[in-house]
Amino acid sequence: MQLEKFYYDNRIVRAFGYATVIFGVVGMLAGLYAAIQIYLPQISMNLPYTTFGRVRPLHTNAIIFAFVGNATFAGVYYSLQRLCKARMFSDKLSWFHFWGWQAIIAAAAITLLLGKTTGKEYAELEWPIDIAITLVWVAFGINMFGTIIKRREKHLYVAIWFYIATWITVAMLHIVNSIEIPVSFLKSYSWYAGVQDALVQWWYGHNAVAFFLTTPVLGLMYYYLPKAANRPVYSYRLSIIHFWALIFLYIWAGPHHLLYTALPDWAQSLGTVFSVMLIAPSWGGMLNGLFTLRGAWDKVREDPILKFMVVAITCYGMSTFEGPMLSLKSVNAISHFTDWTIAHVHIGGLGWNGFIAFAILYYMVPKLWDTPLYSKKLATNHFWLGTIGIIIYAVPMYWAGFEQSLMWKSFTPEGQLKFQFLETVTNIKPFYVLRSIGGALYLVGSLFMVYNLFKTIQKGSFIAEEAAEAAPLTKEASHGKEYWHRALERKPIAMLVLSLIVVAIGGLIEMIPTFLVKSNVPTIASVKPYTPLELQGRDIYVREGCYTCHSQMIRPFRDEVARYGEYSKAGEFVYDHPFQWGSKRTGPDLAREGGKYPDSWHYNHMYDPRSMSPGSLMPQYVWLLDNPLDTASTAGKIRAMQTLGVPYPEGYDKVANRDLMHQADSIAANLKNDKISTPSNAEIVALIAYLQRVGRDIKNEPKKVLAEK
Repeated sequence: MQLEKFYYDNRIVRAFGYATVIFGVVGMLAGLYAAIQIYLPQISMNLPYTTFGRVRPLHTNAIIFAFVGNATFAGVYYSLQRLCKARMFSDKLSWFHFWGWQAIIAAAAITLLLGKTTGKEYAELEWPIDIAITLVWVAFGINMFGTIIKRREKHLYVAIWFYIATWITVAMLHIVNSIEIPVSFLKSYSWYAGVQDALVQWWYGHNAVAFFLTTPVLGLMYYYLPKAANRPVYSYRLSIIHFWALIFLYIWAGPHHLLYTALPDWAQSLGTVFSVMLIAPSWGGMLNGLFTLRGAWDKVREDPILKFMVVAITCYGMSTFEGPMLSLKSVNAISHFTDWTIAHVHIGGLGWNGFIAFAILYYMVPKLWDTPLYSKKLATNHFWLGTIGIIIYAVPMYWAGFEQSLMWKSFTPEGQLKFQFLETVTNIKPFYVLRSIGGALYLVGSLFMVYNLFKTIQKGSFIAEEAAEAAPLTKEASHGKEYWHRALERKPIAMLVLSLIVVAIGGLIEMIPTFLVKSNVPTIASVKPYTPLELQGRDIYVREGCYTCHSQMIRPFRDEVARYGEYSKAGEFVYDHPFQWGSKRTGPDLAREGGKYPDSWHYNHMYDPRSMSPGSLMPQYVWLLDNPLDTASTAGKIRAMQTLGVPYPEGYDKVANRDLMHQADSIAANLKNDKISTPSNAEIVALIAYLQRVGRDIKNEPKKVLAEK
């Protein structure tokens, strides 16, 4: 059979590789800056664009979508061409994907620092950027499937299975979670409210980790680990079990982020059960990776690429053991809202995602530039700096998490809470310092890599069009019975459809009852829509990222009820677009904040938190005292809320600002009585209105309800 000659496109791989390195450093710098702010809030310099609440979403988006995203695309474009023995389907689509993705990253960085956010973790980007993400993702999918269809290799290798499942599942997750009502060009409200919004968000949030940070990276592992080790994958059958079990089970696990919340118990239980089952396929993949290195451990000692791979796979195993463990209610009662979760996430982020990204860069760059790596010693030093950095980062965070939980739950012999919340924060400041030291070491190691790759590129010669040849794909006559999965591997569209069915089942079963069975989210008659001023104040709260440090979800625990008040109920949140339950308590829960303090306390607290709470780690929000409230947006916001089912009277949008100013004048008068002079139209007034409203609708409900439960 005559061989066909063709050329691999290495330019697109190079472009995504460069973006990986650049955004990796930028994302790590943002993370280090945010980590230092936790114990040294003064470094925000009292600027609105540099506070933790705005930098933290920038950091998470930069690492997830810019660093790991670009690394994934670089790895996919390099491996897919070679696995299919075909050039990418369309060079134009490749470059549309590249420049579109970088434009999205730039838009994300600008808008997040400006406070343009939906307030939903890992999905903070506003609606025009969401549309752009959809278009670019579709272009990537067309390019990927076009390449697979024109391939010269009959069967699809295991890495491609994971690429296919990644593409279809991320598309589903993004579209469902991003349904929102635009108010203006960079402002929208989530279509879902309260409990329903929380379920959809963590169905998305957990599976963004699963299908953007795990499945594609597993695909990269299945390609680059055997290549670097020069050994076949340990077990083909184990890879089949790993793949199908993983994508089926993962999609159900989102509710484990919402244990003990107002989410219905049946949904919480489903999340727990499937999370525990996840350990089997996850460890199957880990063992398949580690056993691939059987007989190659001498090479591991010498090759820095394999060193990174081994630690990455080990961190994957640790994270996927810890995730199911944290899904057990007894463990979650200790870990949730604490820094334990931060440690868990960063074992996966720094160890699994980061080290795989480093490994494939060290593998690809010498091949693309046709030269040996400049310095194995530098790469080995990078490995040790990164590994030590992970340990110094994670261990203090685990310790801090236990410390927080124990202090929150401690009572005196007389039955009183033993510690004020602020004591639980200041007590763990040394651990925050250690975390930033660990992060700095990890960053320094990455800079070693930048220099090493630069010197490698400098001494090499880039192969833009890499020549290859292979026989064309032809239909062969069937010779007897064929293993079912081998037959499926010849049909990429069938695998795409089957993957979609497998991942959609769990989401449908969890969400349909929550949306259609009214008793799952019972209403509370005393819960009323926000006033126009409170709605504006809530938007400021979201803009400033207050949800990154404060929860609004009191769980039915003795210590939480004693500290904050009545436990939270599903019906409280029916007008919350988006929900604001939070996932971390660096500051106290605010679910019952309304009426606790006078208006002047909130004013002074935002101006200088340490004046009201000595030792507070919260930054100042001085601009809120001067910024005028955008009352021109009030009518549009009211109309959007009416579209979402919030029962404002017909035509209320036309008179909403009248009520807004009446309430604002009242708060300004209260402040004036406490010798604070501020205009009624200042943003601080709207924020005070919101904080004074939170939790007041059901605040006077009888406490005996908890005792009966």
